Amino acid sequence: MSPRSARLARLSRSVTFSACHRLHSKSLSDEENMKLFGKCNNPNGHGHNYKVVVTVRGEIDPVSGMVMNLTDLKEYMQAAIMEPLDHKNLDKDVPYFSEVVSTTENVAVFIWDNLQKLLPQGILYKVEVHETEQNVVVYKGEETIVK
Repeated sequence: MSPRSARLARLSRSVTFSACHRLHSKSLSDEENMKLFGKCNNPNGHGHNYKVVVTVRGEIDPVSGMVMNLTDLKEYMQAAIMEPLDHKNLDKDVPYFSEVVSTTENVAVFIWDNLQKLLPQGILYKVEVHETEQNVVVYKGEETIVK
């Protein structure tokens, strides 16, 4: 029997959570916020049923046949996504968003950062946040674009 080279695979799992928010930047006037964010700047906020797809990648373990145990991934996603975000007012209930505008882009960064604290180092590949069926943000941990 010849040794097989390691195989790399990606594994994804999704969850759905409900939350409300208001798109509003403290750096802008009320008029500028209304112009930029429109109806999403409603003082009473608005809600979404967000779908989040988390993808990890790694070598397929030759013993277990897995990149990662799905039960473990489910628990990490519960702690990093569902507990802090589900049925919350993002702007009022999640301290991170007291200073950061609760756009879907920033929700993706928040989820990435939370997962990074829990998952084995280097395994997190991608976080996709579906705000609606038409609006999707993909974040892969990039911090800035060099110009």
